[in-house]
Amino acid sequence: MSKIASQTPAAVSESRKKVTTKSLHHKKQQGELITMLTAYDYPTAMMIDRVGMDIILVGDSLGMVVLGYANTLPVTMDEMLHHCRAVARGAETALLVGDMPFMSYQVSVEDAMLNAGRFLQEAGMDAVKLEGGRERLEAVRGIVGAGIPVMGHLGLTPQSVNQLGGFRTQGKSAAAATRLLEDALLLEDAGCFSIVLESVPGRLGEFISKKLGIPTIGIGAGAGCDGQVLVTHDLLGLFDRFTPKFARRYANIYAEMERAFTAYRRDVENGAFPGPEHTSGMAEEEWEAFLRVSQNGT
Repeated sequence: MSKIASQTPAAVSESRKKVTTKSLHHKKQQGELITMLTAYDYPTAMMIDRVGMDIILVGDSLGMVVLGYANTLPVTMDEMLHHCRAVARGAETALLVGDMPFMSYQVSVEDAMLNAGRFLQEAGMDAVKLEGGRERLEAVRGIVGAGIPVMGHLGLTPQSVNQLGGFRTQGKSAAAATRLLEDALLLEDAGCFSIVLESVPGRLGEFISKKLGIPTIGIGAGAGCDGQVLVTHDLLGLFDRFTPKFARRYANIYAEMERAFTAYRRDVENGAFPGPEHTSGMAEEEWEAFLRVSQNGT
């Protein structure tokens, strides 16, 4: 068991140094697995940071699990920056990565650089993430050239869900797998410090991870990646519309919330809440004085 794994969350928070792109690279070199979760608000970010997660991603998945959109495409820069600021207030040591939303980096390199800069300058992020391979190399180079760390994202790229024909595993044919490997190598060459591999065959995820000098973070890409990420709402059972096949539910918070909300509604309707223990008192003489004043109409 590692030193961090054996510590309490509070001890981890107090003893850990700020995670950087350099320290993530070192973890890959040492064969240490990288941990990553999404967060979209202050209290969640504070807890994820407290338990010692390496990376917190403010994903555009917030469009689906927080804002109720059908997919990630409607998410705007303003929405992303709003949630990133909340997360930045709650986290101290994890590397903070902001997800660049649809059309914030596809139009031009200049737009990509300006929007990426806003994540750092206005929202307190340490890095940005964007989707795509060879078609995004110029944007990656421009952003990296501006001094902004970039995390790539290959495989199932949700912003391209319409082009991909749905949320399907990618890289299952030899040709598709070859293209994914080539794109990963190109992104590394363009300056990405890490790459998310989503919904690709496990053996392909492991093969690409071994070919790259930078860390890979898998989500539905097998145990052979250099790290793993999940959407926190999937992990907690907090998103009831569906749970991806690759997600493990570690809790069922949605069911517990339903139980608690129902119990509260019933207690209010039945007069069981609030009780005396939830109500402030008032000295009898003060109450009598109040009644006298109120009865006199003054």
